[in-house]
Formats: sequence, structure tokens, C-alpha cells
Amino acid sequence: MNSSSIPDESASPTRSRASIVVGFDGSSQGLAAVRHGIYLAPLLGTNLLLVTAWSYPPMVSATGYGAWSPEDDARGLLSRALTSLFPSGAPTWFHSAVIEGPATRVLIEESQGAAMLIVGSRGHGGFAGLLLGSVSSTVAEHADCPVLVLHGESSP
Repeated sequence: MNSSSIPDESASPTRSRASIVVGFDGSSQGLAAVRHGIYLAPLLGTNLLLVTAWSYPPMVSATGYGAWSPEDDARGLLSRALTSLFPSGAPTWFHSAVIEGPATRVLIEESQGAAMLIVGSRGHGGFAGLLLGSVSSTVAEHADCPVLVLHGESSP
């Protein structure tokens, strides 16, 4: 599976298709969150939406990066994860979206109407010594649904 095989679901109303939303940033804790969501969704009889957010770093304008594309990086990250998680193809209850915007804003928006939002406690950003990352802390406070913050890298 390559990044072009990931459907662009960001243009459609993703919230109505998922009862569990999982934020994924490529970190080991993010992958544990995805695995936990994959475990829970069939048990609860719900759909799962895997969301990867992307944005241009604020220090340079969108035109200042040459050939580099954070959107392409996000799609590649998601594609590699899906290939690893579902070598034979994703089940019908599983959906994914690559959405432009800061991770906190994207996940809070996607939490509207969801039954649960799952995130890892720390991702690729911030300071490694923090017990709870800024994204997980913010979404836990502002999400429109219950939030499960996974600590560690284990999965069910």
C-alpha cells in the first residue's frame, strides 16, 4: 500500500462514520492508541476513525519548503501504519483521514458526536519528560466525548 491508496476522507463528514476516534502521530504511544482502538471497536460494535493531522510549521510560510510536503509525510505515515496493522486490507468498520490543522484542533473537532477519543500520552512533540503531552492534555480537557489517554506502549 502506498500513500496514494489512502482515501482522502477529510472532505466528507467523518464524525458521522466513527464512534471511536483515534489520533495518530506515528509515535509508539500513538500506535498503541491505534491498536487499542482496533481492539475496542469490534467489541463495542462501532466504527473507528484513525486521524492524522498535519500543518506547516509556523516558522516558515507554506511556500518556503521547496518539495517537502507535511501532508505527503502524514499520508506516508498513515499508509505505513495501515500496511503494518492490516496486511490484507482494513476491515469495513475502519476508516482513516489525513486532515490539515493543528492536532489539538483537529481531534477536538473530530470528537464531536464520537463515543470516545483515544490518544497516546506523549507523541513526537514537546518534552520527553512530561507525564502528559500537550495534545493529550488539551483534548482531554476540551473534547466533546470521553477521552482515553494511553500511557506506555502496550496494547490489549
